[in-house]
Amino acid sequence: MRFELFVAARYLRAKRRQAVVGVITAISVAGVAVGVASLIIALAITNGMSRDLRERLLSSTAHVDLMRVQSDGIRNWRELTDRLRQLPHVTAASPGLYEQVLVSRGALSGGVELKGIIPAEERTVSDLIANVKQGSATPLSQTATASAEDDVNRATPPLVIGYDLANTLDAKVGDTVLVTSPQGELTPYGIVPKYQPFQIVGIFRSGFYQYDSSFGFIRLADAQRLFGEPDVISVISFKVDDLYHADRIGKEIELAAGPGFETTNWMEQNRELFRALKEEQVVTVIVIGLIVCVAALNILIALTMMVMEKTKDIAVLMSMGVQPGQIRRIFLMQGFLISVFGTVLGLVLGYVLAWAGGHYRFIHLSADVYSIDYLPFAPRLLHGVIVAVVSLCVSLLATLYPSSSAAQVLPAEALRYE
Repeated sequence: MRFELFVAARYLRAKRRQAVVGVITAISVAGVAVGVASLIIALAITNGMSRDLRERLLSSTAHVDLMRVQSDGIRNWRELTDRLRQLPHVTAASPGLYEQVLVSRGALSGGVELKGIIPAEERTVSDLIANVKQGSATPLSQTATASAEDDVNRATPPLVIGYDLANTLDAKVGDTVLVTSPQGELTPYGIVPKYQPFQIVGIFRSGFYQYDSSFGFIRLADAQRLFGEPDVISVISFKVDDLYHADRIGKEIELAAGPGFETTNWMEQNRELFRALKEEQVVTVIVIGLIVCVAALNILIALTMMVMEKTKDIAVLMSMGVQPGQIRRIFLMQGFLISVFGTVLGLVLGYVLAWAGGHYRFIHLSADVYSIDYLPFAPRLLHGVIVAVVSLCVSLLATLYPSSSAAQVLPAEALRYE
């Protein structure tokens, strides 16, 4: 063991003539540990929020959506969908017809983004109907005819809605709800909204409040009949093989579709959300990083007081031939040891708590506020390395002044009255 490290370790273990020095040293170790653990947990939370929101968004929505620039819809959608499905980087495509409607059950009602789908194709681009927890989405796969002469004898068409919407309507599987579409019929009295009863056959739960509270699925033919859009769709949704290049692939799809079409992708639709998460992470690191700075000040105070306590020892060592540079390194290593003990303790504590939080999910959130119903933790090894390096560097900066002061002790002055 190096001479400087040996003396530094002995100074840390030695009994104090002044108890306050030992207390401040212990507080310094605890402060570094708390700061490091807090940073690890905070970074794990922000990383977990970003990861979970991204995964749920990508499982619930398509990577790229193709729409007409004009609002008249896509009419040659079968041929167009088959052709675009063959493009490079496109792994799946599904047609859909969106419309905002009002769903009511008795005195209870709620606004819904209703989507007409072909279930077999919708499952290739979205997992929402695969997350049916009550009932089944199978009735959506049954053939529906768009012929007007079947209206009287046709059974009530099926509907799948989100879990939170079902709670809003106090509805369960088997209940009938009334769907009101603003795309009404022209009568001598003006445009009259169109009404259609639907039977709830399934309730899905994605865990993403935006979808569970305001989303529903019906058969494409039922949607075309309800919205008065014969054989027309509003969007073709795509899954691509590289979701982080969805913008570039979307441009290729747009060019292949021809003039009059435009695309959006999941990054454009959720840019503000992920930007907010990134800014929140930066602010969190800055605020909690102040704990490490406070711990570094404790190290500075502890070492300064230790230099005052060990002035006689320093003078004796220097009179025996120890160089000022060695004295400086003794106190540098002492501060380094305090920082290392605190950093290691903080890393262990932070990762253990982050693992426990991610595994047991014991912190629950309000889904209507945070979009997810629990606090996710996703600790990363890289974050631990960065936090450890920053903690050690900040702590070493705090040792510069007391170690320099120790190196400037004059043996004759320190021992004059001994």
